[in-house]
Amino acid sequence: MWENLLDKLNKVEAHYEELTRLMADPAIVQDYAKVAEYAREQAELEEIVVAYRSYKSAARELEETKALLAEESDPELRALAEAEIAELESRLSGLRDKLRNLLLPSDPRDKRDVIMEIRAGAGGEEAGLFAADLYRMYTRYAERQGWETELFSSHPTGIGGFKEVMFYVRGRGAFSRLKFESGVHRVQRVPITESSGRIHTSTATVAVLPEVDEVEVHIDPNDLEIEAYGSSGPGGQHMQKNATAIRIVHKPTGMVVTCESERSQTQNKLRALAVLRARLYEQERQKREAEVAQARRSQVGTGERSEKIRTYNFPQNRVTDHRIGLTLYQLPEVLDGDLDPFIEALIAWEQAARLEAVAEDAQTLPLQTEAAH
Repeated sequence: MWENLLDKLNKVEAHYEELTRLMADPAIVQDYAKVAEYAREQAELEEIVVAYRSYKSAARELEETKALLAEESDPELRALAEAEIAELESRLSGLRDKLRNLLLPSDPRDKRDVIMEIRAGAGGEEAGLFAADLYRMYTRYAERQGWETELFSSHPTGIGGFKEVMFYVRGRGAFSRLKFESGVHRVQRVPITESSGRIHTSTATVAVLPEVDEVEVHIDPNDLEIEAYGSSGPGGQHMQKNATAIRIVHKPTGMVVTCESERSQTQNKLRALAVLRARLYEQERQKREAEVAQARRSQVGTGERSEKIRTYNFPQNRVTDHRIGLTLYQLPEVLDGDLDPFIEALIAWEQAARLEAVAEDAQTLPLQTEAAH
């Protein structure tokens, strides 16, 4: 993989040098807009090129020092050379890690706030209780991170669970860490409704959606069917009388969003539209990602909701993430919001997969030269 990444780094450096040549070309230097465009592009590449040149310099120095060591017989000089080799190898390792990270394209969604949806799946009342457990787990995790959570909509069951619960998570880097939670979560335990003590398996589905602006997703008002109705949430008769809850149907996709958390019909409508935008944005993103995957037969961090991503096994005090094969025997801690061991491992897993994709694409990286411009 590193050899392929070196190929890409060579191409990046060649393009950087080509931009330098173009900006000094008398035929171009009078075109201020073109020069500014080249300068911006070169600035985006500069950190990679500087790090790569440092890497090449250290690699040459290491090779020369090893050659000197092979020829040197003086014990004191050999010791100095060996110490220098160790220092250079450490420096090269750090530069390789830096270059790998610099080559990874940033995910523009990572800095966004999050809308999370948890829905009970298979398992009846027990699935609803599990959905409530997951809701508490994520709100506790948000507290640990210093993020804010806000309940958006919920449909509780009679015994303390949720058929569905939606909430905001707002804070720096919320999506960058929570995006790995999308998918089907599975619980194995003895339900409180089970008198014989048999272990049941139930599921709940988690969706993690980045908040998006109106300008990013345009929704034609003619595509919407909007209905106001009496809410069953907080506010009781006042909300029932004024029909403040909102149900929005997006006719082209059939998506349905409801909101009843606010006393104002207008606020509920705005919130429901925010969720609809997020869902449409995610649908389009997954469609594009699937097209890319089909083209190169590789897909990273899709978060497909059909994937069973994690199992919470109560009898064995075990939590297993099936994507990375990580198992921790710390079920109470995890359900209390201690998710970082899984999330850190998933971040490393995603970066490795994305790096592999970058390396695979290195041979076909197009160079934007003068002809391209």
